[in-house]
Amino acid sequence: MTCTMSAAAVAVWLGTVVTILSRSHADRNVYPSAGVLFVHVLEREYFKGEFPPYPKSGDAGNDPITFNTNLMGYPDRPGWLRYIQRTPHSDGVLYGSPTAEHVGKATVIEITAYNRRTFETARHNLVINIMATEEFPLPYQAEFYIKNMNVEEMLASEVLGDFLGAVKNIWQPERLNAINITSALDRGGRVPLPINNLKEGVYVMVGADVPFSSCLREVESPHNQLRCSQEMEPVISCDKKFRAQFHIDWCKISLVDINRVVPVYITRPDPGTGILPEFGEYDPPSESLKTRDYFSDFLITLAVPSAVALVLFFILGYSMCCRREGVIQLVHHSSIQKSSKELRSMSKNREISWPLSTLPVFNPVSGEVVPPIHPDNYETTSMPLMQTQTNLQNQITIPQQRPSGDSYVMSTFRRLEVNGIPEERKVAEALNL
Repeated sequence: MTCTMSAAAVAVWLGTVVTILSRSHADRNVYPSAGVLFVHVLEREYFKGEFPPYPKSGDAGNDPITFNTNLMGYPDRPGWLRYIQRTPHSDGVLYGSPTAEHVGKATVIEITAYNRRTFETARHNLVINIMATEEFPLPYQAEFYIKNMNVEEMLASEVLGDFLGAVKNIWQPERLNAINITSALDRGGRVPLPINNLKEGVYVMVGADVPFSSCLREVESPHNQLRCSQEMEPVISCDKKFRAQFHIDWCKISLVDINRVVPVYITRPDPGTGILPEFGEYDPPSESLKTRDYFSDFLITLAVPSAVALVLFFILGYSMCCRREGVIQLVHHSSIQKSSKELRSMSKNREISWPLSTLPVFNPVSGEVVPPIHPDNYETTSMPLMQTQTNLQNQITIPQQRPSGDSYVMSTFRRLEVNGIPEERKVAEALNL
């Protein structure tokens, strides 16, 4: 098997690469309005034709496809645009609310689809042309927190339409639009536990052209404010309009009239001499830097600690060698060393101690010094562990009756003397007469 590739194989391989890289859709143009919710669904069916199907017919819909979205020339999307896709088998959604500062600027979003089975990609561009309208933004804005919805569920057109219909029923405006939708996780909410089919929650902001209805104003009453402070559900008369499909947390509703909002202008102080102007290039000073003498720093860093250490060394030497206390300590230390050496030399030259059986025995009763049992030339290697008493001095032999009959045997006892008088009482007790 050779490691080189033929020219035909290289051509086929290059052709495959070019085909894969060139699979991209034409640009798509959309025209959202500033201040109005923009939703764009990235449908998996739209990209299935770009990838080779499964060997079996009818299985092409099972391809896991994920999407990557970014602003052209940048690694991420614009700040107002969000993207969500729960699983590789669900559609992706781009959503957000453009502001007036983005009007007239074409925003090109690069959308790249990844087939997780074949690792192929398909790409097309989404051109967002933000339009300005005089009707937006609407002056009265209300933000609702829906507890039983996820953001992708709320972005579905039929669900969002049902919610706007319920809001219109209690508000009765002439124009009503969804301004923005935000997941509760983006507001600092916690991820719900995977039990009881809990949802993460979603914030929905809507705008209208008429003032808030009395039903929406009920949340501002002192009674409901007290119940909210006690973590109790407030009493809202129009809650039944939403309860069938949407569970709203009325304590988190926000009502804003932008006509009454006082704009806050931040006044910046005049920049001083040390602050650069906002425009222009930095012009460094042209004066040359002055030379600096580091000899004084050297003396402080190195010479001073060395001098202090030298003074301490002389003080220690004087106290140890020239003072009486120091001389005594040195002599004492020297004597200890000599004694230790002498003890070590004596321990090396000492003989092995004689066994106790070869030493004289002192009788504590008579005060007599008994010679050793064995002489100096006795062979100790053949000496038994238990010594017999047949040849010992001052011993007597007495008869002892056997337990089984009348016959007697002879037992040997040592005869003891106290001040030269034999102690016969011990013999009598032994005979048990």
